[in-house]
Amino acid sequence: MSEFATDIYTEPTLDVDTLANLGPLRALAGVWEGTRGLDVKPKADGPRKQAYVERFELQPIDPQTNGPQLFYGLRYHQHARKPDQVKTYHDQIGYFLWEPATGTIIQTLAIPRGMIAMAVGQAAPDATSFELAAVKGKNDYGICSNPFLLHAFDTTEYRIKVSVNPDGSWTYDEDTVMTVRGRDEPFHHTDRNTLHKVGEPVPNPLARK
Repeated sequence: MSEFATDIYTEPTLDVDTLANLGPLRALAGVWEGTRGLDVKPKADGPRKQAYVERFELQPIDPQTNGPQLFYGLRYHQHARKPDQVKTYHDQIGYFLWEPATGTIIQTLAIPRGMIAMAVGQAAPDATSFELAAVKGKNDYGICSNPFLLHAFDTTEYRIKVSVNPDGSWTYDEDTVMTVRGRDEPFHHTDRNTLHKVGEPVPNPLARK
């Protein structure tokens, strides 16, 4: 039996103020900077640790509906560089979405190396931490990469844990599991940083009206 209602067209009543309806994502809204990022990545001679700094902007979008399904969310842009360089080290865009009716959090992500993913998890509206996951091969909440990445650095699983800290900062821990060509064991490509607010979020367009 389907978990969804038979009426797939009727839209729910919604509140135009996204910031007031983000559940556990509310603490992430705004502009953030982190100066103590640590990336562990695969190299020919083995794992390599790399420090990075980043700016992470998360802004509220207008409520989104799929018929009766309702999401509130944040559009984000993550930009990282090595501490001693200007050029981009990592660039990522996407959405964090909150579905109040089911307690579901979704992260969509895209990086300009030809890879996209969608991760999912559950949380209470007042949760101060949550974990999301995507797995290659699923029709929903999966991972898609370009042919070279499939050949050389095939991502099979992605996980992110977000924790809001008592001082208002928040920390993420990411684990991207990869099959690296020429290696027998999966490689855990990890990233971690703590972000501090440097700017407040801008209300979404409907709320500003």
